[in-house]
Parts: sequence; structure tokens; C-alpha cells
Amino acid sequence: MGAAVQQSSDGGRRRGRRRGRAQPMAEINVTPFVDVMLVLLIIFMVAAPLMTVGVPVELPKTAASALPGDQEEPLTVTLTLAGEVQIMTTPVSRADLVGKLRAIAAERSSDRVFLRADGGLPYEQVMKVMGALNAGGFSNVGLVTDIGGPELADPATAGQ
Repeated sequence: MGAAVQQSSDGGRRRGRRRGRAQPMAEINVTPFVDVMLVLLIIFMVAAPLMTVGVPVELPKTAASALPGDQEEPLTVTLTLAGEVQIMTTPVSRADLVGKLRAIAAERSSDRVFLRADGGLPYEQVMKVMGALNAGGFSNVGLVTDIGGPELADPATAGQ
């Protein structure tokens, strides 16, 4: 078994480059780089919300008391379609409303009250009760509604 040596056709002289050898690439192949970057993007998109959910922190102990709104149950005043006024679940006459509200405001540390009114009531009746709430010492009035009601249409496009 012998090794064969192939003679070049140019008589053993080397001119120029060899034809049998591959040329080096002068371009950068960015496909693997793009693949890695897409995988890292997906990993960070999935992991970022998980990092902000909850961070365990041991809070310092202080002598300060808790915020007053967190301990009290919110006060609710309800107006029914029949014209009845209720504070929480207790019916109250309209004449006694301001006096009862002042007594409740003296015992509470929060001036927050939620007003629930039937949608069929006239605007005037709701405003009178809101005035009574203000006179009774509750200036932070929140109106309670249900979600999913009709949307207010744009007047310019309503006729089209």
C-alpha cells in the first residue's frame, strides 16, 4: 500500500491560490445570534412579571398606629326607589338623617361614606341626601354604581 502523490498540472510550481481549498468567509453569520437573543427575550418576558409579584421584606416595627380607614367598615347610605333612607341596614327618616349622621361622624375617624341610590330616583332627591351627608360631617362621598352599564355615545356620531 503506497501513497500516491498527485502532480499539479503547472509543473510543480505554485502560482496563485490553490483551487482545492475553501475560501475563508468574510461575512458574519448572525442567525445564531438572533436565535439566542429571541430565546433571551422570551425568558425575560416570562420572568419579569414573576420578579415583581412579591418581594419578601421584613418591615421595621414602629409605635405608629394603623391608618384609620383600614380598620373601619365603610359607612353606606342607601336610597330606595320608594324614597326610604337607610344608614347601613337601619331605616332612618329624612328629618332625623342629619342628626344621626352627626352622631355617627363624632364616633368615626373617617369622613368617607358610600351613597347607593336607585337609578329611577330623581336627581333632586339624590342631591338633597348628598347635602344632608355634607351637613352631617361626611365630605368624602362616593357614589356606588354597577359595572357593565350603557356607554355614553358621542353626540357627533350618535345620529349616524
